[in-house]
Amino acid sequence: MTFELLKKQNNWRVGKLHTKSGEINTPFFMPIATKGAVKNISPEDLEKMGAEIILGNTYHLWLRPGDELIARAGGLHEFMQWPKAILTDSGGYQVFSLGARAKEKFGTSGVKISEEGVKFTDPVDGSNYFMSPEKSIEIQLNLGSDIIMVFDECPPFPCSHVQAQKSMELTLRWAKRCFEYFHARVEQDLQKYKNGRPLLFCIVQGSVYEDLRKECTEKLIEIGLTAKGGENCGWDGYAIGGVAVGEPRKHLYEILEWVVPLLPAEKPRYLMGLGKPEELVRAVSGGMDMFDCVIPTREGRHGRLFVMKKNESLEKYLENFDNLFYETINIGNEKFKEDFTPIDADCRCETCQNFTRAYLNHLLRTNEPLYLKLASVHNLHFYLSLMKKMRESF
Repeated sequence: MTFELLKKQNNWRVGKLHTKSGEINTPFFMPIATKGAVKNISPEDLEKMGAEIILGNTYHLWLRPGDELIARAGGLHEFMQWPKAILTDSGGYQVFSLGARAKEKFGTSGVKISEEGVKFTDPVDGSNYFMSPEKSIEIQLNLGSDIIMVFDECPPFPCSHVQAQKSMELTLRWAKRCFEYFHARVEQDLQKYKNGRPLLFCIVQGSVYEDLRKECTEKLIEIGLTAKGGENCGWDGYAIGGVAVGEPRKHLYEILEWVVPLLPAEKPRYLMGLGKPEELVRAVSGGMDMFDCVIPTREGRHGRLFVMKKNESLEKYLENFDNLFYETINIGNEKFKEDFTPIDADCRCETCQNFTRAYLNHLLRTNEPLYLKLASVHNLHFYLSLMKKMRESF
């Protein structure tokens, strides 16, 4: 059994996801280790704050240092000294999104989509590459990922219904190819996976169009049911993609309302690229189990730290979305220069247990690198504690 649903109240779910590197309590948040490291945070720091899984980026690790080098090192777990679970995205989003950067630098993005895959230009050195669904799966197998994502096309926002439909249909064809290649490779090397194989997740696309989102979900379920001979051989989990590419947030909650009722209850659900703390709470209440986002570390680096409000709660927030349960402080403000209290007196993170707002204010104002670690530790701890609070809320 890959996923155990332990408790459910309306759409709110609490469970356990079993991977070859251990079990993870759901709902959970994945710190982002794009290039094999969470910015300014060591694997030991992550374990101390209770992280059970991190997210690596297939695109970046393939280009530098290379998936074959990482495989020779014993896989990404050994290479970065992280003993727990790792999810890797497919690289699809980066292939498309970094094209604009390559165009600015080299005059062409090189992004050419075909049935076979995508040709693109590396924005760092101008080299040309080709990513196919099979190549994405192969890279992730070399990385030794615990959860592997299919290669998909993530359409921009806004896009027309015709564009979104064409993109969704390509994503479905690529998903089937990923599914077949993944299982063929696993069966070729059963000895390697005798103690557990990676899990394979599909991705629901369809932009902001209800009919396309529903069609994509239904056809992905069909692929899982027919391609390998039944439900137990189907997808190990379902992700909802294309919700963090610039669309207004109202569409996010609409998409959840359309898609979640169609998803198999016995499979984990991953909302990709989300989000702000309040978005996570609403998404969990809407039936989602897994999340990732750069917000906690990125906001921390820029001086913005999260603090729980004393008189608010998740329950109050879900009753009235104006009642935010946290606030964001800018630690660089003058008013914190002589504030000798922790960021949050109730927080148990290493930063709050040892350092004051005044000290963090000083580190930020003087560009001391230690600030980056202490701020990231606090904000990641805030996110992980929020997920724990949601697991324990009923």
